[in-house]
Amino acid sequence: MGFARRTAADTALVASLPLDPEGRTWIRLEGPGGSEAWLIGWPPGTGTGWHDHGGSHGAFAAAMGRLTEQSLAAQLPTEGWKVLELADDVDRQRQLADGQGRAFGPHHVHQVFNASATEHAVSVHAYYPPLPMMRRYSRVGQVLRLEQVEWAQEWA
Repeated sequence: MGFARRTAADTALVASLPLDPEGRTWIRLEGPGGSEAWLIGWPPGTGTGWHDHGGSHGAFAAAMGRLTEQSLAAQLPTEGWKVLELADDVDRQRQLADGQGRAFGPHHVHQVFNASATEHAVSVHAYYPPLPMMRRYSRVGQVLRLEQVEWAQEWA
């Protein structure tokens, strides 16, 4: 978490990120201790969709603007399912702005988005071990469906 917050406070680095009005932009960073790190720009209204981090621990911090994180306060099985019905009390939501961040464990499922209609947001993300894969989910009401698995070699 310390790395994400310190990097988010680096105004020169944050200002170096090219911002695109249409889609997210990113720069890969040298993370500490073999971790994977990214500086990400979020145009108004953009987000990740529901996903996990393939068993990696992670942390992220807002560097500019405000991000919303919606997460599930439940450990989901990582294999052997395609559709899950979620209990009524598993939803969490938080707002992160200017230096605020959060760390999470290897079973964290969430989505992050910039809810602003007019302002860009920028954030720093770090993962250890480096992301081996990400699972992408769709969600309708309390039903979570595994839609896709992305492997790290697809991002290179």
